[in-house]
Amino acid sequence: MSKDENNVFVGRRPTMNYVMATMMILNKGEVCTVKARGRAISHAVDVCEILRNRFLKGTEYEDIRLSTEKLQGENGQENNVSSIEIVLTPPK
Repeated sequence: MSKDENNVFVGRRPTMNYVMATMMILNKGEVCTVKARGRAISHAVDVCEILRNRFLKGTEYEDIRLSTEKLQGENGQENNVSSIEIVLTPPK
């Protein structure tokens, strides 16, 4: 599997921060996994598409994994939170 340092966790920072982090991993010739939960999922997809279409044109999707996690809310209620993992391979 991929090393833990080859993961990019997408959150609230600007999109280009995540694009640059992902590009640094792929430029080393290593596989990179972009991960996000909840509302950040669309942000993670944007990061991957910007990377593939503008910066590293040969980058391909190796795998896309979707899942749902149950988290306890502040009021004790269980909430379902969706998550995504997008595995990118470097250009050949």
